[in-house]
Amino acid sequence: MAQQELKRELKNRHVQLIAIGGTIGTGLFLGSGKAIQLAGPSILFAYLIVGMAVFFVMRALGELLLSNAGYQSFTDFAVDYIGPWAGFVTGWTYWFCWIMVAMADIIAVGVYVQYWFDIPQWIPALICLIILLGLNLLTVKLFGELEFWFALIKVITILALIIIGIILLVIGFQTDTGAVSVKNLWEYGGLFPNGVSGFLLAFQMVVFAYVGVELIGVSAAETANPQKSIPSAINKIPMRILFFYVGALFVILCINPWDQLNASSSPFVQVFGLVGIPIAAGIVNFVVLTSAASACNSGLFSTSRVLYNLSRLKQGPAQLAKLNKNHVPSNALLTSTAVVSIGAFLSKLIPEQAFSIVTTISAICFIWVWGIILVSHIRYTKSRPDLRKKSTFKAPFTPFINYVVLALFVFILIIMLFAEATRLSVLMTPLWFALLFLLYFARRKPGK
Repeated sequence: MAQQELKRELKNRHVQLIAIGGTIGTGLFLGSGKAIQLAGPSILFAYLIVGMAVFFVMRALGELLLSNAGYQSFTDFAVDYIGPWAGFVTGWTYWFCWIMVAMADIIAVGVYVQYWFDIPQWIPALICLIILLGLNLLTVKLFGELEFWFALIKVITILALIIIGIILLVIGFQTDTGAVSVKNLWEYGGLFPNGVSGFLLAFQMVVFAYVGVELIGVSAAETANPQKSIPSAINKIPMRILFFYVGALFVILCINPWDQLNASSSPFVQVFGLVGIPIAAGIVNFVVLTSAASACNSGLFSTSRVLYNLSRLKQGPAQLAKLNKNHVPSNALLTSTAVVSIGAFLSKLIPEQAFSIVTTISAICFIWVWGIILVSHIRYTKSRPDLRKKSTFKAPFTPFINYVVLALFVFILIIMLFAEATRLSVLMTPLWFALLFLLYFARRKPGK
């Protein structure tokens, strides 16, 4: 029986860095360039607004997870407080989200390696995938260690950027576009240079930048001391948002006027190059490479655990609920890896707009997952006042803030529907949910 339980091997430092690593990835390092071009300096407000919304989602998630030691992920409490269909649809949607993110990131690994070596991009992509699979098959502790060091590289890079930026700001460093100054935030068309519409259109990429923050919930079943680690990781989210997102982008926009940044490349690369460090581009390329590998690593971890939980709840094939001798859901891990590898091999067939399509669909699906967490929390507070009273980690401003955040998510979806770049993805995504509902009700018929 012991072999059928996930092992609690993730230490507090692992959970803390998973929380950071899950939110710092391609969306910030690469996607922020596109978001800045859309919103200009007002992008700082977009990151603050979505960041605060995500924080309240995480507080709701934390209270729900700690209310029942048997909960291994958000699919468990979705079943309890909304219904079996919610667990089924949300679980498979979360798997779908991370499969697409992992596909995009493993392809990105191949592209980044081409910076140094002239080889087909699918070769390093596949090698990286095999290495990550091998390490994930061993122990969950190894996943924790991988994410710890991957996240540490990201943190050091952003810290270096902010320190260098502050120094340049203090000395009034001269660049090709003028002096490094706070005035760059408003001297090139104001804070909202593209109007309110540009500001609103940037929300899709901002939402995508935050995907992965809920990994704390997926790793709960393998956390050594969840009662301490989960509240600690969640409560530090606001400071991390202010520092890693708002702080880094504030520095970037002070160094370079927003209209001088290239939407198709990383603003981090451009700023480090501006400072004059000879190997800056190579250093940042390495960081972005590890960031992509980290995101793929998180994707393999989360998708395998979601498949494991779905199968454990008899909402997926029974074979996927089996653990290997290291207490790792190896069948689920191999299945997810196989699907991701198909994406790597098909990368040549993906058109130029693939990144926008993938990030939009991912953002929509993650909004569904976050919405289910908020609705579950509302149901929990109404139906289980006894648990709510005993809770040592109560989510603040409940249920009012839950409704406010849900309204914000609906508003963002409406914006994406009217935006030309994201409209197709918004119209396509309901097909996925329709398929899941059909599968759910088809599976229920024989049992009735």
